[in-house]
Amino acid sequence: MLRIGHKGADALVPGNTVASFEKAVEIGVDVIEFDVLWTEDGHPSIPEGKRTPLVVAHDWEAAAAAERRGERLTLDEALDAYTRPPLDRVTINLDIKLPGRDDEVVEAVRRHGLIDRTTISTMETSTVKRIGEIGSGIGLGWTVPKVTKDWLSMPKVIRPALAMGLVSVRVRMPGTVRQGIPEYGVQSIWAFFGVVTPRLVGVVHDAGVKLNVWTVDDPRRIESLLELGVDGICSNDPRLLNA
Repeated sequence: MLRIGHKGADALVPGNTVASFEKAVEIGVDVIEFDVLWTEDGHPSIPEGKRTPLVVAHDWEAAAAAERRGERLTLDEALDAYTRPPLDRVTINLDIKLPGRDDEVVEAVRRHGLIDRTTISTMETSTVKRIGEIGSGIGLGWTVPKVTKDWLSMPKVIRPALAMGLVSVRVRMPGTVRQGIPEYGVQSIWAFFGVVTPRLVGVVHDAGVKLNVWTVDDPRRIESLLELGVDGICSNDPRLLNA
């Protein structure tokens, strides 16, 4: 099983920071997943020389908060950190949050000499297709299902309704993934733990593709996912993956 640190080790050190990445390496992860985002003043429609650089952040609110603290981390700065100890020991997965600057992400990885140590995953199917067209040599993953908000951070009052909707998504997901894998040419599926079923595991493995699951911070759920035969688990607390 691949032990994947979510944003580094977000439960222990604020994620999407070099300090959090280093904490995850200290614990002993195999892969560190972190977010790549363009902000409003970095919109793809803005000429290349005038737009702001890609940043490491989950969303615009998180990017703005990091900016206010003077802790903004650009993609280039993050990739540079992975060329030096201790971060030179792990593989990285870039979770591209918004489409439109995909070529730029690939070029940054190439510029830092990290092609062989990098995979890319995203919910944006246009980005999946574009990365495949570029033929970069970077491993490619499709993140499912596509959501605009972190379900785990939703108010408790609406979670029952979300749970009902999730039942429908869980039923449809194997068919969706079966159709999408050959269409997008991905090597991995990154699935929210709430949609993972034995049927989904079977569909993914029958296609010769790996199944990584996000974001799991419950030891009992980790055990049940391992029994299902998933290939990797992403956690905010990587210590749970060593147990």
